[in-house]
Amino acid sequence: MKVFGLTGGVGMGKTASERFLRSSGVPVVDTDVLARQIVEPGQPAWEEIKRSFGDEIVGSDGGLCRERLAQIVFSDAAARRKLEAITHPRIRERWLGQIEKWRAEGRSRAVVVVPLLFETNSESQCDASICVACTAATQRRRLLGRGWSADQINQRNAAQWPIEKKMALADYVVWTEGGLDVLAGQLQRIIGAQ
Repeated sequence: MKVFGLTGGVGMGKTASERFLRSSGVPVVDTDVLARQIVEPGQPAWEEIKRSFGDEIVGSDGGLCRERLAQIVFSDAAARRKLEAITHPRIRERWLGQIEKWRAEGRSRAVVVVPLLFETNSESQCDASICVACTAATQRRRLLGRGWSADQINQRNAAQWPIEKKMALADYVVWTEGGLDVLAGQLQRIIGAQ
C-alpha cells in the first residue's frame, strides 16, 4: 500500500483535497479529526490537558474550550510545545493504527492529512508527501472569510514552518489557486483518484 502524507498551511486547501479524495474512494485519515477525538472529556489526553492548563480551558459543557486553549498556545510557544507533547504521540498512534488496518485490508493507497507533517517528522512514515499551497494573499482572504482576525492568522502561520519550506521538502506540490476541478486534476495525477 502506498501511503501519502498530505500537508499545507492553514486555509490552503487540505480540507478541499480531503473531500475530493474521500469522494473518489481513497481512504483518508485526518489528524485534526483525531486531535478532536483524543481531547473529548474522559480521554487521557483531556485529563492531562486539564491538569496542565487549568480549568480555564474547560467550556460550560464540560468539554474543551478550543478557542481559549488556542489563545493560550498560539501566543506562547512553550505552552504550544506542552500541548503538542500531550497530543502528538496519541494522534500518531491512532493514524498509524488506521494505516495498518487499511494495509491488512489490502488497500492500494491511503492518505493521512497532517498539517505538521514535516515539523513532526511524520513524512518518515509515508511513501510520498504532498503539500497543498496557495499565495499568502489567497490564504489571508480565505481565513478572513472564515471570520479569523489578522492576529489569529499570524499566530497560526508562526506556529508552522513557512509554506515555501514545506513545498521544498514535499515530493509533490498541489497549487490551490484554481477551482476545485483544477485541484481534483492535480490529485488524480498524483494519487490516481478517480
